[in-house]
Amino acid sequence: MADPSRLISVERSVRLFGSLAMLVPLSTILWGLFRGLGRSLGRKVGQPGRIMRAPAYLAIGIPYFGLCALLWRPLPLTLSRPARLAALMLGALLYFPGLALVLWGRLTLGEMYNVSSSFGAQLYADQRLVTRGPFAYVRHPMYLGILIASSGGLLLYRTWTLVFMTLNFLALIVRARREEQALGAEFGEQWEAYCRQVPAWIPRPV
Repeated sequence: MADPSRLISVERSVRLFGSLAMLVPLSTILWGLFRGLGRSLGRKVGQPGRIMRAPAYLAIGIPYFGLCALLWRPLPLTLSRPARLAALMLGALLYFPGLALVLWGRLTLGEMYNVSSSFGAQLYADQRLVTRGPFAYVRHPMYLGILIASSGGLLLYRTWTLVFMTLNFLALIVRARREEQALGAEFGEQWEAYCRQVPAWIPRPV
């Protein structure tokens, strides 16, 4: 792809398609959050506060997405055409499968999907342990998908927003630990057996 105008056109098309594709898992996540409002809550670990309430979603979501919008500025990088092509290809190979993994995890959880924070996690009163679908390969497929997608997005879009979102994975690790504490306390030996069979982040070779 020696023609620079052709490369620019392909980049724009992939970025546009990537933005539209991102709306699919995002909409299912938001639907799951608001679907869980008002449900009876069960075991909690830490101090989740009122994170499973609409005001908390708005208080957290509006500043977060507002900051993402403010940070949507290009990184001070100047890449050669071969480097841009490599970033485009590798970025797409990470970004789209990452989004698919997030969506797969969200749909597999179904009505068991809820939200947690770095401060604590709370289960539903009728919480069930989900071990099928992507959860048969890793315990945190949605968080892993977010890491993969944000890393690919960083290569595709090269903005400060994607740097910010990629660094957020550190907070997701803490959230995952909180969730595991709550699930371990709720399901006991069933959870321990699941953990022995399924790794947290990196699938075992088949």
